[in-house]
Amino acid sequence: MTKRLNKLSTKAKVFLGLGTMIALAIVLGAAFGNEGRNNDYQPQNEFKLDPLISIKIGGLDLSINKAVLYLFLAAVFTIIVMVWIANRMQARPNRVQTAIEATYDLTRNNITFGNMDRSYALKWFPFCATAFFFIWFSNLLGYLPLPTNTENEIHIFGLAVPTFGIYAATANISVPLALTLVVWISYNVEGIRTKGFFAYFRSWLPPGLEDMNPVGKAAIFVIEVISHFVRLISLSVRLFANILAGHLLLLFMGGGLAVLLGLAALGALTFPMAFAFFVFELGLIATLQAFIFATLTAIYLGGATAESH
Repeated sequence: MTKRLNKLSTKAKVFLGLGTMIALAIVLGAAFGNEGRNNDYQPQNEFKLDPLISIKIGGLDLSINKAVLYLFLAAVFTIIVMVWIANRMQARPNRVQTAIEATYDLTRNNITFGNMDRSYALKWFPFCATAFFFIWFSNLLGYLPLPTNTENEIHIFGLAVPTFGIYAATANISVPLALTLVVWISYNVEGIRTKGFFAYFRSWLPPGLEDMNPVGKAAIFVIEVISHFVRLISLSVRLFANILAGHLLLLFMGGGLAVLLGLAALGALTFPMAFAFFVFELGLIATLQAFIFATLTAIYLGGATAESH
């Protein structure tokens, strides 16, 4: 049997695997049937931010929810890992040190020094590197199951304990938006400090417009102003939407769709896809989105401090 399988082409093996999954789904469907749509299951509640620890001071709500918890863990994890690696640098690096050095080189030479002048790159490298590592660790922690699911709880000795679930702080639009506001304010302030207030805003106009009439210049300037404000949306929503979409795929493919439709047999088809999506999100998307955010941060800083537009 093994020899016969080895002789099959890759295409034949793929079709054989798909056929096996479909046959298994049909058998499970015939055995368990269809219970109908489950209206009690609300997938959006997986992202609901119920307080884990309620803290209210007067009219101010400072409760700790899972978004705050994941942000705190990302910050702590970033600090601990970087300090731990820095204190254990060796002349002959091990695999962990090699990986960290490669990531350091990426953030320094590719992201920061590749997008701005050296003097400003030296100044803003810590900022760009911190943004990359913080978002990266935050995205990675989003795939680590933690007891944060308040929608479903278990009772241990009378104490309600949240069940395990996955959640990423960057899947909440407020977090990427806050990070984007820091970037947006930083590059505009640095541009004004470098060039002066009026000179900075004049630099928004492309060179070569000296002979253009004032109306044309005003129209182009308005377009530039809009483009700078649009960065608040594009930079934040890109990170938020990609991480949220990945978690929604995992939620539905990991069993949420089968529960929602009341069709248990569907899980036999979707679960292998959930595993594939998990590897894809963890191995590529988490790193790619951190890289894009940090790179655009460096580009915006470099553009604000460059001599020409």
